[in-house]
Amino acid sequence: MDLFSYANEEKPQSRLLADRMRPQSLEEYIGQGHLVGPGKLLRRAIEGDRVSSILLYGPPGSGKTTLAHIISLGTQAEFVKLNAVDATVKDVREVIERAKTNKSMYGSKTILFLDEVHRFNTARQDALLPAVEQGIIVFIGATTENPFHHVNGALLSRATLFQLEPLTQAHSLEAMRRALADRERGLGFMDIRADEEALAHLAAMAGGDIRRALNALELAAVTTPSEPDGSVRITMEVAEESIRKPTVQADPSTQYDVLSAFHKSVRGSSDAALLWFLYAVEKLGMDPMVFLRRLIVACSEDIGLANPQAMVQSVTAMDAYHKIGWPEAKYNIAQAILFAVESPKSNAAAQAIGRVTEAIERSGTLQVPLHLRDTHYRGSEQLGHGGYKYPHDYPGHYVDQQYAPDSLRSASFYQPSAQGTEGKLRHNRRLRDKGER
Repeated sequence: MDLFSYANEEKPQSRLLADRMRPQSLEEYIGQGHLVGPGKLLRRAIEGDRVSSILLYGPPGSGKTTLAHIISLGTQAEFVKLNAVDATVKDVREVIERAKTNKSMYGSKTILFLDEVHRFNTARQDALLPAVEQGIIVFIGATTENPFHHVNGALLSRATLFQLEPLTQAHSLEAMRRALADRERGLGFMDIRADEEALAHLAAMAGGDIRRALNALELAAVTTPSEPDGSVRITMEVAEESIRKPTVQADPSTQYDVLSAFHKSVRGSSDAALLWFLYAVEKLGMDPMVFLRRLIVACSEDIGLANPQAMVQSVTAMDAYHKIGWPEAKYNIAQAILFAVESPKSNAAAQAIGRVTEAIERSGTLQVPLHLRDTHYRGSEQLGHGGYKYPHDYPGHYVDQQYAPDSLRSASFYQPSAQGTEGKLRHNRRLRDKGER
């Protein structure tokens, strides 16, 4: 059964505008030119009815289901749609059995479109895998969440991944203008006069979701009283009443992406770090502690001794957050973030950890030099322990002696950069090595 078929053909206006205006061909499809533009792989596959197993990944309203709908209209295969929210293993097996029959008796193929595939648990995905591997069904999956986090690796490896980009305000405007002009499927049968600023507002608030923009446009059109001449005018005031700010939902992969952008902005000395922090906490509802922990790590990983005060600022901001809470601690955290952003950067400490770790792995068991071993017990001298030089007994509180194991005696792990305070440390080390300190 093709679940894309319209349920009420005699009364098309009884269906939502977004449903009525769903593109019926690639020529009507809006956006995603990198996938379905002239000559592109996916377009050629759809037009030639040669679609193999694919996975469509993109934000809500970007056209995943619409692409599947276009494929269903152009294919000779049986097209079956299941929604991962309520589909069971039994449902999947029934589709597979029917597909086997179609293939063996009629030589025809079956395409299974699985919407919201990220909601399919491992057991249900495993039930699908053999049929995909054997070519019994062509699998098309759609997901708003990172497929590498939510789709069985084996299933993912047998499908071609196509990533849809977020649509823009211009795309929403194009869709709304089409709907206003279309007399058969859209709102063209009404005399609607929509102010440009009203349409722009609907497009902006839709956030790249064409379906949301069309739903708001229809609500504005059917609830606004007619003018004396029978026309319907959609003003800015009407538009503002017809659409509300969308609730931002962040799946785990989005949260990791935002946290990654935050850390990389700190490392790159960009105040976009503050933008990502406030966006995550105030729009996505993420815990400020997640960012405070990452900030403290960045203060050693990416700043280090180039500005040791960055660590102090970050730990103090965490303490302030624990003591006074949100939103008051917003100012303390913002100060710490900006201090880290503006600090000179150095990864010398991180590199030192890497060199030490590599040396440990390469060297195996390390022996402590005899003069560094513990001598606070009777008999240590008989074991040859002793000979340690106490640095404070020497000029400049420094004396040249071996501290590393014999196998690593010439190794140098920490190499300060010329950045910030590390520049001074580097200078002092040179004087010490020359015996001038």
